[in-house]
Amino acid sequence: MKSDREQKIIASNRRARHDFNVVSTYEAGIVLTGTEVKSLRTGRCSLQDAHCKFLDKNSLELYVYNLHINTYSHGNIQNHKEKRPRKLLLNYRELKKIKNMVLEKGVVLIPLTIYFSGHLVKIELALCTSKRKYDKREAQKEREVKRELDRKFKSR
Repeated sequence: MKSDREQKIIASNRRARHDFNVVSTYEAGIVLTGTEVKSLRTGRCSLQDAHCKFLDKNSLELYVYNLHINTYSHGNIQNHKEKRPRKLLLNYRELKKIKNMVLEKGVVLIPLTIYFSGHLVKIELALCTSKRKYDKREAQKEREVKRELDRKFKSR
């Protein structure tokens, strides 16, 4: 459930909505170091190829992998690694629900956006199923038709 804090989007994974059907979304906290937060404040982040997995089959610890946060330019020797696994913070019920859904065949957990909610860094996760090639074509046709209608009505 999203709060009423001011939100500033850092990065979004637009490709995910093109390649997958979103079943449901969750908001999670993320465990970061100081230099990672400072780098995020400058907008130096990429969600391409990022995905979430549980630590093992019996664990309820959820991690995000391949989330690229650039090294902080004014950092020192203790600067962070760019693509290290980062722990996600969700409550117990949400973790159990997500784990049950991910164990189903064809359901994956993908980060959609990373943003500041007030002073906290949050990440929006989506349970997704993959789209077929013809689904992608249909969606593209719908966008083109909508664009044509908008052009016609705008010109009048």
